[in-house]
Amino acid sequence: MRHGDRIDQFEPLWTLQAARPWDPPLMDDGKIRAWTTGRRLRVSQLGFRIHRVTAKEVVSALCARCENEASLLALQSSQGVPIDPSAVKVSIEFGLCEVISSQTIKVDWATKDGIWFPDVSELEIVLPAGTVDHSVWQVYHELPLWEEEMGEARKRYKKVILALADKYPNENLLLVTHGEAVGVSVAAFLEGFDVAEVDFCAYSHLQRKISYTNSGGLFVEPFKVLTKDGQNGISLYSL
Repeated sequence: MRHGDRIDQFEPLWTLQAARPWDPPLMDDGKIRAWTTGRRLRVSQLGFRIHRVTAKEVVSALCARCENEASLLALQSSQGVPIDPSAVKVSIEFGLCEVISSQTIKVDWATKDGIWFPDVSELEIVLPAGTVDHSVWQVYHELPLWEEEMGEARKRYKKVILALADKYPNENLLLVTHGEAVGVSVAAFLEGFDVAEVDFCAYSHLQRKISYTNSGGLFVEPFKVLTKDGQNGISLYSL
């Protein structure tokens, strides 16, 4: 899922006073969009429930807007009742971060000291109490270097999706990330199509069958993309 509406796209002057102009948080409309998207998911648009009922992991990219979104999505799962920390877990994955290059971040906004984001512990403060899973396995332990190539970023997103799915084969994962990553989640697993546009809070739905061999090994089938053109905020085109 892509994060919600970011403040800098609707309040251009925000970047002039921001301490980290490359890391805009959600604006109020973006928070509302994230909350309502979480509500729709909770009432089983996907055919199963995320978070409280069946999902065990909400994995968020390392940035303010994705942290905002992950927090709101996790809170939506409670629907007015205390969150059960055993039913929904939130963690941060460096590999789901924005493409670290001038294609996505204006050069004059880029950090000069190499520190893109606050310490992970500071970001975790905004997440619902008891939901942060510090034991979760991370695919990437650090951010890409500045001027990451778009092709390498797309490979990174695909690697994270596959690695997390393999690590938690019996769990329904919700990955909160950026538009490019959502595009990869479709294009990398849907032959003959590419993604034209990914709206704020757009999300893709991937599914695969798993089984266990007699020796206890895991057998997984390739991912099937269930998202159609124009569905859930994603526009596709034929190659």
